Amino acid sequence: MSKQRTAIEPTREQNFPEWYQQVVKASQFAEHSPVRGCMVIKPWGYAVWENIQRVLDNKFKELGHENAYFPLFIPLSYFQKEAKHVEGFAKECAVVTHHRLESNENGELLPAGELEEPLIVRPTSEMIIGEMFSKWIESYRDLPLKLNQWANVVRWEMRTRLFLRTAEFLWQEGHTAHATKEEALAHAETMLHVYADFASDFMALPLILGEKSESERFPGADVTFTIEGMMQDGKALQAGTSHFLGQNFSKAANIVFKTKDGEDEFAWTTSWGVTTRFIGALIMVHGDDDGMILPPRIASSQIVIIPIVHDEETREEIESYANGLAGELRGVRYFDAPLNVRVDNRDMRGGEKGWEWIKKGVPIRVEVGKREIEADTLFVKKRINPPKEAEKIPRDQFVSTICDQLDEIHDKMYQKAHSFMEERLIKIDTKETFYDFFKKDSGGFALTHFAGDVALEEAIKKDLSVTIRCIPLNLDDGPGTCPFTGKPSKKRLVFAKAY
Repeated sequence: MSKQRTAIEPTREQNFPEWYQQVVKASQFAEHSPVRGCMVIKPWGYAVWENIQRVLDNKFKELGHENAYFPLFIPLSYFQKEAKHVEGFAKECAVVTHHRLESNENGELLPAGELEEPLIVRPTSEMIIGEMFSKWIESYRDLPLKLNQWANVVRWEMRTRLFLRTAEFLWQEGHTAHATKEEALAHAETMLHVYADFASDFMALPLILGEKSESERFPGADVTFTIEGMMQDGKALQAGTSHFLGQNFSKAANIVFKTKDGEDEFAWTTSWGVTTRFIGALIMVHGDDDGMILPPRIASSQIVIIPIVHDEETREEIESYANGLAGELRGVRYFDAPLNVRVDNRDMRGGEKGWEWIKKGVPIRVEVGKREIEADTLFVKKRINPPKEAEKIPRDQFVSTICDQLDEIHDKMYQKAHSFMEERLIKIDTKETFYDFFKKDSGGFALTHFAGDVALEEAIKKDLSVTIRCIPLNLDDGPGTCPFTGKPSKKRLVFAKAY
């Protein structure tokens, strides 16, 4: 029997990295730009980012954060105040050294007007925000100060991949200052859980929550918390981070406040962020060999209605019915927003339209033709089911139960991804088994005790391209023995290959 052809070639099994690139293209999420290492996010993909923004922005504001905006350019002198921070980002920085262009005798444009001080194109904003915090904070009455910005950043990546690693990407970065260590540390953990809850509740992404090892911490942080997802090739993707910065950046930027006792003290700060990498996670966790599958709660559109017109005499009637149905559905609110419903009236065959929407991952496709109008019954296809599988649902029932149907899709997507991760989250207790596990192509995460140091981490990374993804917060079966050193270990850590 010949193998059924898929919309995306190669398949995940044949070549996962190339499958990913083809899904990004076929789903019309993004494409490469003329600028090396950068991407153009197309409307269908940007709509997902807008929905991520909308939900997270509301969650941030519920916790007392306010939005602000800080400069794209950071003076070099500001950036180098925190030594570990500089060291961590130095190789990724884009630097502006001139402020104008001039033509030579051949008409070529050349940089001119050298700056007195080079400007770093924002890779992250701790130092410039710290500078402003030092001006705004004088007393304990000014604390806590909780700000967030939605922005772009630049990190000069040499090897890029759409959404996963690009020279420029979009993100939000939150920054807070607190009067006590306990309050700041608690806030960093709170934001980690905000991200994790959002990922499961809106993106149907199961994640492991944890703390980064010393070698993997954010440069200059005392503690870095992370959410790690498992992709369908068994690799890990860091989907978001939250950092307890201690007083490191406060001391570098001189963020000092008067306590209730009139004493001067450095503030305790945090920073936290997620990026458009979240969209890459969506693709690699939920996509299949026919393209993208979008979780309904952050989908660009939840429903597309496809009029099936076989002759021009019925076109007006069918399209009018489809538009009326769309209007009725748009009156339904789903997770604090009206349903986003599209009617595809393009002059194309229904099959072509259907496959385009399959590849783009729209959760529900509704086909409407003469027979459906006469029976007032809809021909409904759900993206989580095989492409040809359909249900006939009376119009009134479809509209009245649409939120339940979308919730069911979300739940099934989450459970499928969660089961996949659970099956490949393996406890390993010997060095030999650990090495054998990561030399296979099947992929997965190893839960292994560890009582080594940074040098041992580096040796494992060199041998296997495997890193400690996190010290898990939500996975623990007690103390044991490190298989690499034979020393006692407090708990198992998560090891994996990663993007």
